[in-house]
Amino acid sequence: MYFGDTQHLPYGDKSPEAILKYSTAITEFLLEQDCKMIVVACNTASAIAFNKVRELCGDIAIAINVIDPVVEDVCSKTEDCIGIIGTKNTIQSDVYSKKIKAIKPELKTQSMATPLLVPMIEEGFYQNKISETILENYLEDSALQAINKLILGCTHYPLIEEEIKAYYQNKVSIVNSARIVSQYIQKQLSEKELLVDDVSEKNHQFYLSDFTDSFEQSAQHFFGEKIHLTEVNLWE
Repeated sequence: MYFGDTQHLPYGDKSPEAILKYSTAITEFLLEQDCKMIVVACNTASAIAFNKVRELCGDIAIAINVIDPVVEDVCSKTEDCIGIIGTKNTIQSDVYSKKIKAIKPELKTQSMATPLLVPMIEEGFYQNKISETILENYLEDSALQAINKLILGCTHYPLIEEEIKAYYQNKVSIVNSARIVSQYIQKQLSEKELLVDDVSEKNHQFYLSDFTDSFEQSAQHFFGEKIHLTEVNLWE
């Protein structure tokens, strides 16, 4: 079950109070649908609202964010200088650097806000000259020099992973949080014996707070097949 808050996207430049409000309403909606696990699939919401989501889930559901699994993975595998790109809120929170240094203080981190990337991706401007120019302007900045590894600190960014790899010509390792978090989720569900054995009858449900054609196109690109989106406004 997926809920996309298209009415309030992007979260990267919203106030912490607003993000807490939106995250609370979405969590309550998902709990009403009897979800066994809630994944905060947004770095900004993970940085600002995860404690509230975990509090709401209590003993009802498992709460997962998209930052902690990535931090654990990076700290277990590297002694490099790690770059982090994300929205303004994610970068200003310094959540990645703080969590990385709490586990492995010797690791160096360099962060940079890349606010144009989300609207660029939302509007479908990737894998073309526009995205190439914007990426080049961000990635050539002195804030990201001398890094060996780059964390894609936004769940939109895997869509432009290949372009980022092309810019670095494979000289910088790209950390795709989507893959890491997916593996972490599977491990958590398996350990708690909550994995579904029979996946022959899939029941995927997609909800939006505001239906847009551009989001439908992006969602289908992510998911790899045609999907049905249902609009549900939690703030009416």
